[in-house]
Amino acid sequence: MRKILCLMLCLATSAFAQKWEGLALTPPMGWNSWNTFAGNISEKVVRETADAMVANGMRDAGFVYIVIDDTWSLRERDAGGNLVADPAKFPGGMKALGDYLHAKGFKFGIYSCAGTKTCGGYPGSWGHEFQDARTFAAWGVDYLKYDWCDHGDANARDAYKRMSEALRAAGRPVVFSLCEWGQNKPWEWAENIGHLWRTTGDIYDSYDGRKGWESGWKRILDQQYALVDNVGADGLNKYAGPGHWNDPDMLEVGNEGLTPAESRAHFSFWCILAAPLMAGNDVRHMTPAIRDILTNKDVIAINQDKLGKQGFRALAEPAKQIEIWVKELSDGEYAVIALNTGTAAADLTVEWDRLWTVGGLRQVRDVWARKDVGDTSKPYTARVDSHDVALFRLSAAAK
Repeated sequence: MRKILCLMLCLATSAFAQKWEGLALTPPMGWNSWNTFAGNISEKVVRETADAMVANGMRDAGFVYIVIDDTWSLRERDAGGNLVADPAKFPGGMKALGDYLHAKGFKFGIYSCAGTKTCGGYPGSWGHEFQDARTFAAWGVDYLKYDWCDHGDANARDAYKRMSEALRAAGRPVVFSLCEWGQNKPWEWAENIGHLWRTTGDIYDSYDGRKGWESGWKRILDQQYALVDNVGADGLNKYAGPGHWNDPDMLEVGNEGLTPAESRAHFSFWCILAAPLMAGNDVRHMTPAIRDILTNKDVIAINQDKLGKQGFRALAEPAKQIEIWVKELSDGEYAVIALNTGTAAADLTVEWDRLWTVGGLRQVRDVWARKDVGDTSKPYTARVDSHDVALFRLSAAAK
């Protein structure tokens, strides 16, 4: 009887859980080729990027997934229906490139699409899901970004579920990233299908700009609480946790459309959101200041906290040009971030007693300044540049 019950439970579990379990227990960290290189990606760029990430400390800081985005393949499949890497861009082939990345301590990521064509017009995986999953497994792929172009009238849940099942059937554990842009509210149905899902359209290197389908990071941040009817602790953040993350798109940190302050704020907020941290700059050529942002272990620790809570907006006062967000951390700690939404430097005051989530007396550490600044018994004021942040970690007060 016990064996029969066990078999029934296993069958029931397989019916509802397709993805590889035990992966992405903290938000994935890595680098994606699209934001900087788009269609100009190549084997040379990928290898040089990996080498640079070893030398500049990004790999050791946790950025281990190197993901090749769209335009890596030939325009047509081969006679057997297989995807083929463009030999002009990847002369050594994908298996050899994956071996190179693995030998350097990275994990290998690649891109495909749930439609018949990718967003760049290359072969998509519609109707070839199991074949493509086997190809990716043979190449040593560890991460799949799966887009949503040219999908016709396909049902998103079914399309992504099919590829999730294909990845499982191929036998190699793969982190599955659903790039469905939030059109079908994947946070409501994708927890058992993938490890992360996009919540919005694409990002670009702007604070709050808008051009077509693309938005600056502040606009995307705003959407993280505007996408649901209930704001705060009952909002979009409730769908995130170990192994299943809301994805507000890749990082634009270090790209030319952002000031250093905006890059620091952007990175800080993605850490507060428990968002995947996929760098999108040319890491071969970046300033020491940008390197220091991307490799700050104390800020990354907020993102990678094992509790897996996504932060939420606790306070917004446009007249005072301030927003405050709160993220619950493990061991009873909290991260609090204050954003200067104004166009000039300003003194921002955090009144701890107005943050209803944070109770009791707590020690306060300014994370970017790397210094203790007192406790929550009285408000704290910091001078903050335009579109920059003050980021705090709150711990239990010493007895």
